[in-house]
Formats: sequence, structure tokens, C-alpha cells
Amino acid sequence: MSKQSTYDKVYSKPRDMIVDFAFDDAVVKVFPDMIRRSVPGYAEIITLTGLLAEQYVQPESRCYDLGCSLGAATLSMRQRIPSDCTIVAIDNSQAMIDTCRQQLGDNDKATVELYCQDIQDADITNASMVVLNFTLQFIEANERLSVLQKIYKGLRPGGLLVLSEKLNFSDVQEQQMQEAMQLSFKRANGYSDMEISQKRSALEKVLIPDTFEQHQQRLQTAGFAQVYQWFQAFNFVSIAAIK
Repeated sequence: MSKQSTYDKVYSKPRDMIVDFAFDDAVVKVFPDMIRRSVPGYAEIITLTGLLAEQYVQPESRCYDLGCSLGAATLSMRQRIPSDCTIVAIDNSQAMIDTCRQQLGDNDKATVELYCQDIQDADITNASMVVLNFTLQFIEANERLSVLQKIYKGLRPGGLLVLSEKLNFSDVQEQQMQEAMQLSFKRANGYSDMEISQKRSALEKVLIPDTFEQHQQRLQTAGFAQVYQWFQAFNFVSIAAIK
């Protein structure tokens, strides 16, 4: 694709009506550019996910990339895990899965299985690593614990869950500071105030972030004894939870 065709202009024109954000064909075409310019630290999280996989993935086990989008975390893990492992990549957007399949291509490394389905319906078995990158925040709040419980049950002892999310903060001043910094990040990456405003309106009822304390409590309730915040860039974090 040309650079122009992959540049995010989804919200570059005024809209009379802002509908809820969806991972449709228009978003899929520009997704790498969209997330690079919107989520500080995303590239580092993807790269470091591969290093975590190298440390935690066990031979003859499964890795899960839940809400895999275009397969960035899948690719990162595949480079560093034993060839006798299988990566199961799941997303409920058929457009994401189709493009992900093209990008993964043929390889002589770990097998990758791609499925288009809701992650709530996925079976997690024989897992040594599960990645939830900016996915849980799109699931209804009252369903998030059951997703984590399913993951915990499907993990081997010593298995790792990588949970990356946008955060809310209980302290009002910190919330204002972190939001202001993300706004500055988007502006520095070329988004106009209109684009930022329209996308915020589209996400308002779709992406519902939690505080770190809510994540920690939910993970502990699911059974994880070790819960660590290992990465943060403004209001985006990644958490490691170990069974």
C-alpha cells in the first residue's frame, strides 16, 4: 500500500453524526498509523512482548493473542518462542483477521491459528502466555472478570498474562495531567483538534477504562497472585499477571 492509503484520515472531515467507534474496513486500512499516533508506548509494548514471551513461554504450549487486530503481538511472540508452540490469534473483526492473515504470511516458526470470534467465546487451554492488548477496555465492565477467570483457568502454572490498557486515575489532578499529555502526544503526531474531538466522541460509549487499582483487584479475584505494572506511558499501561 502507498503511504497515503495507510495514513489515518478517518476523522479528518466534519461529521454531522458521530457513530460508535468500530474496527471496520476504514479503520483496518489505517490501523497501524492510527495506533502509532494515538497510543504512546505502543511500539515498545509490542517489542517487549516478544522478550516476555522468550522468558515465559513453555515448550509445547499455546500462546493467545486476544483481540489480535493485525497481529503485531503475534509477530513479536512468534520470533522468540519455541517452534513446537502454537499461537492462537483471535479478533471479532473479520477485516482485521483477513489483513492479519496476509501480514503473517508463511513461516517456519511457531504455528499461528487465526479465528474470527468474540474473545468471551474462546477456549483457553494449555496456555503459557496470553496477551490482551487494549482489548479488555472494549468489553462490558460486568463481563471483564469472567474473561480473566477463563484466562487464569487456561494458563499453565507459571504462565503469564500481559494486559495492556488505557487507564483512568482516581486522583483528579493526575487524571487531568495524564489526559493533557496524551492530547499533546496526538497533536504532536499531526492530529487536529477536530479529529481528536470526533474520535473521542466515537469512543466515549465503547472504550471504558478502569483505574490500575480496579485492574489489580480484578486480576487478584481471578486468581493471579503476582500482578505488576511493568510499563507506562502517560495514561497507557501494561500489566504482567503471573499464575
